[in-house]
Amino acid sequence: MDFSTYTGLRFERKPAGVLLITIDHHPEKYNPLDEQLHHDLGRVWLDIDADPETRVAVITGAGKAFSAGGDIEWEKNCVGNYGEVAIQMKAARAIVVNLASCDKPIISAINGPAAGGGLAVALMADISIMAAEAKVTDGHMRIGLAAGDHAALLWPLLCGMAKAKYYLLTADMIDGVEAERIGLVSKCVPRAEVLNEALALADRLANSPQTSLQWTKRSLNQWLLSALPIFDLSLAYEMLNWFGPDLPEGIAAFSEKRAPRFPSAGNPGLERGVA
Repeated sequence: MDFSTYTGLRFERKPAGVLLITIDHHPEKYNPLDEQLHHDLGRVWLDIDADPETRVAVITGAGKAFSAGGDIEWEKNCVGNYGEVAIQMKAARAIVVNLASCDKPIISAINGPAAGGGLAVALMADISIMAAEAKVTDGHMRIGLAAGDHAALLWPLLCGMAKAKYYLLTADMIDGVEAERIGLVSKCVPRAEVLNEALALADRLANSPQTSLQWTKRSLNQWLLSALPIFDLSLAYEMLNWFGPDLPEGIAAFSEKRAPRFPSAGNPGLERGVA
């Protein structure tokens, strides 16, 4: 399999059919997703599923972060732009559906901050190893978007409805210790051990009976695939927010490092119009 067309991802083959994927896209900015990387993080799982040399994939981030989510300049270009939003919606859906449908086990090594689409990749992995010091947030509410990347589908299954609602409605940060405690990630270890832990587990799975491994994953992921209407609804609501009044203020506040003043939080007429 030729992975040379992926510019924001690095690939390294390890023994026993383990493939290490590193998100390496402006690591000094925490590996933000632009349109191309967003697209690539959806299609790569199709290539991995078809790659005869790969038994297990491990994905991590370069530098201090896993991926901080969407690049702010790309997001500014998407606001109110039907064509760009349609492209983004298709790519966001591909991340979730292709990760869930890939027969090869996928392990995420969450070495640092993860949010938005980056967090979708981290948590949609079959097994997630997270640094105790790392912090994650779905983050959509912070800029005025419905939680549509993956969370409405996945979080209630991982940590229960009560915790899912709390953290998705508040967009509070969650460190590795708390993420493991509530069941959001599989395991929490010190930052220095994250990648080694993930690779050791990948090696163990790569030396397991492959059809049994893949068919067990396929069976378990029917829980996710059967709930895809929930995901599609949440994704549609998120995309609708790209045409509303709150997102421009949310993006501006994020860029200016200030608290947002969302129009829908202070306009009674708009609030009454929310169905």
